[in-house]
Amino acid sequence: MTLLQRLWFKPHARLLTMLGDQLIRNERIALVETIKNAYDADASWVKVTFQGFGENFRVDPIKSKIIIEDDGTGMTRGILEKHWISPATPVKRIAKSTKDVTPKGRKIQGEKGIGRFAILKLGKTISIVTRPEKSTEEFTLKLDISHYDDDFLTEDGHPKDLLLSDIKMVLSTEEKAPTIKAEEIQFGARKIRRSPHGTRIEVTNLRGSWTTNKVQSVFDDLLRLQSIFDDIDTASTQKPPPDFEVLIYKDGELQRFSDDYVENLHAIIQQNAVLRVTDGTYDQDKRVFKFKLNDKPTVLPLNDPDITGIALFREAFGEHGEILQERNTLCGPFSFGFFVFDFSKEAAGKHQLDAEQKKLLKDHRIYLYRDNVRVYPYGDPDDDWLQTDMYRGTKAAGMFLSNDQVVGFVNITQKYNPELKDKTNREGLIEIGEATRDFRSLLQIFLAWVRKKPYEQYRIKLRTTKNAEIVKQELVRTRLSELGDKLTGNKPAQEALQEVARLYQAERSYLIQRAETTETLAGVGLSVETASHDIMAVMRRSLVGLDGLISETQKPGSISKDFVNRELIGLRGMLSFIEAQLKDIQLLFKSSKQRRKDIRVSEVLQKIRKLFAPTLGKESIALNIEQRGSPLVAKTTDAVLLQVFLNLFDNAVYWLRSKGGGKRQIEILLDGDQNVLIFSDNGPGIKQDDAPYVFEPFYSGRGEDGRGLGLYIARQLLERQDYSIGLAENKREKLLPGANFVISFVKEEQ
Repeated sequence: MTLLQRLWFKPHARLLTMLGDQLIRNERIALVETIKNAYDADASWVKVTFQGFGENFRVDPIKSKIIIEDDGTGMTRGILEKHWISPATPVKRIAKSTKDVTPKGRKIQGEKGIGRFAILKLGKTISIVTRPEKSTEEFTLKLDISHYDDDFLTEDGHPKDLLLSDIKMVLSTEEKAPTIKAEEIQFGARKIRRSPHGTRIEVTNLRGSWTTNKVQSVFDDLLRLQSIFDDIDTASTQKPPPDFEVLIYKDGELQRFSDDYVENLHAIIQQNAVLRVTDGTYDQDKRVFKFKLNDKPTVLPLNDPDITGIALFREAFGEHGEILQERNTLCGPFSFGFFVFDFSKEAAGKHQLDAEQKKLLKDHRIYLYRDNVRVYPYGDPDDDWLQTDMYRGTKAAGMFLSNDQVVGFVNITQKYNPELKDKTNREGLIEIGEATRDFRSLLQIFLAWVRKKPYEQYRIKLRTTKNAEIVKQELVRTRLSELGDKLTGNKPAQEALQEVARLYQAERSYLIQRAETTETLAGVGLSVETASHDIMAVMRRSLVGLDGLISETQKPGSISKDFVNRELIGLRGMLSFIEAQLKDIQLLFKSSKQRRKDIRVSEVLQKIRKLFAPTLGKESIALNIEQRGSPLVAKTTDAVLLQVFLNLFDNAVYWLRSKGGGKRQIEILLDGDQNVLIFSDNGPGIKQDDAPYVFEPFYSGRGEDGRGLGLYIARQLLERQDYSIGLAENKREKLLPGANFVISFVKEEQ
C-alpha cells in the first residue's frame, strides 16, 4: 500500500533578506521605492524626515531614524493581516485586472507584492502607523528583526533554524487615532490641512550609511519620478501645481536642494540642441515611426531602405527583414522624444556648449516612463540600457551617438505594452522574451538612423561651411601675407616665413597626391570586391577539373586523348575568363592612368556590363543601354570611366536588391550630340533630404554597408578631367523613377 503524505512549502526567514536587503541595490532605491508606494496610495504629499543624524547625515546607531509620512488612503486592518505580511500577495495584480487606476486617476504601479520589503534595506526595526479613509481607528504594525543576523541563522548570537513564520510582528489598534488626524501642519514654507488618513513609517536600527550627496540624489530621483519632459515645448514659465510633492527634512529643518536643473535642462534643449525629435510615436500595426525632426513632420517606415540598411536592423529582424514577414514586433506602440547635442570643439554658434551645460547634460540620459512614472535606473548617468556605449566600443563608434550627447525619454503604458514587464526589484525591464528585445532593438535602430542621417547631415554642413570659408578667403595665404607685412625690415624672419610658405605648399601638394592615390586604391578595391566572387568560383571549378585530370592520369590503363583534350579546353576557357577579369581590374592601377585619350564611352560600359553580368543575372536586374546621336566620346582614361561606372553600378545593384518585388531595371542613355550620359534605375531613389549630401565623403544611405566614398570619388575623378556628375533635375533627364545621375562630358570653363 502506498502511503501518501501532503507537504507544504516552508520558506525560511532569510527570504526577507533576499526580498529586501539583497534584492534592492542601495538605500537610495529603497527609500524611493517606499515613497512610490505612497504614490500608489493616492498621496498628495510625502514628508521624509532624517531624525537624529549627525553632520553630513552621519548615522548615529542609537538616535538616527528615518520617518516617512503621507496622506494617502492608508491601510485597513484586513489589508495588514492578509496582504502586507504576505510576500507576493496578488492584491494589486487583481485590482489592476478590474480597474488599473486609483481614484485620482493614477496608474497602479506595483503588482508583485514585494515592494514593501524594500524598507528592510533601510533598517531592521520598522513601525508602521496607518489610518484608512473614513475610519476613526488607526493601526500600528511593528516588525523588529534586529535580534537576528543578516541571514537569519542566529538569534541574539544563538544558532537558529528560522522559518518565515517564526518572525513575529505585532499589530495593535487605537480606536481614536492619536497620530494621524485632521490638523494643520507645517509643510515647507506653508501650512496645510492634514487629512485624517494616511501612513507613517518609522525606521530605526538603520543599515548602511547616508551623506548629503546621497540625500540630494534621493531628492533628484523624486523630481524625476514623473516625467521631466512633459512641458518642454511650452513657452510659459508658470508650472502647474504638483499633484504629488515630496519634502525632505533633517530633524525639524527643511532641506532645500536645488530643483532649477529641470528648468535649465529645458532651456539647453530648446536653445542648444542640434536635433530635436519631438512628438515621436512608434505605430506597431503600421510598423512606422512618426515624429517631428526640428519641428518638421517626418514619417519613417520600418521597411525604409535607410532603416533596413542598418546592421542592427538585420541583427534583430533578419538580413532582409524576414522575421518581420513571419511576425510583427511584440513590444507594442510607444512614444518618445530625443534631443541630440554636439560636444565637439567644432560645434558652432548656438550649438556650442560651455562646461556647466555639458555637465548638466551628462547627468541625464534616456529615461523610460511607464504611465508617466519612471522605470529605474534607466536615465541615470551610469546606466547604458540601450547599450549605446557598448556598441561604440565593440563596433564602429562613428555609427552611434555617444550615450552622453543624447537626452530624452520613452513612454510605455501598462495597457499597450503588457509584455514589457518590470524586474522583481523594479529596476529595469525583464530581459527575457522577444518583446523586450524588439523594444530595445527598435530604439537602437532609430537612434542609429539619427546618427547616420540627420546628425551626419549636420556634421557635413558644419565641415563644408568651415572648409569653404577657409578656401574662399584663402586664409592660410592671407595670414602668411599679413605676417610678412608685419616682419618688414626683419630679413631673417622674412626668410624663415618664406621657408614656412614653401613647406606649406609642398605639404599641400603631397597631401593632394596622397588623396588621389587613396581614391585610386578605393576604386581598385571596389572592382576587386565586385569581381572576386566570380573569379574565385571559376578558380575553384578550374582546380576541381585539374585535380580530376591528374587523378585520371594516375589510374591504370590508357587515358582517352579526346577526354584530355575536352578537359584542357575547358580549363583554358576558365583561365581566359580570369585573365579578362584581371585585365579590366588592371586598368584601374595608377600606371594605366597616365595618358588621356579619346575613348568611346560605350566600350567601357561593355566591360562593366561583363564584370557585373553574374550579379545582374542573380538579382534579376535588366540592363538597357541606349545610344542617341553620334557616339559619345570622352577625353580621359579607361581607369577613370571604369571607376565612375563601377560605383554607379554598385550603388544601383544595392538599392535594387533592397527594392523587394517587381521589375528591376537599370537604364543608361548615351547622348553623343549633347555629350551627356544619364544613368538611371527604378530603385527607391534618393530622398530630397539626402540630395545635397550624396557626393559628400563618408555620407551613405546604405547603413553600415556603405563607405560613403563611391559617389564622392566619382565626382572627384570627373572634376579632374573638367567633367561633372550630378543628380537629374528635370523630367527629361529622369529615365526611371529611382535614382538618376547625369554625367556631362562637356569641358567646364575655368
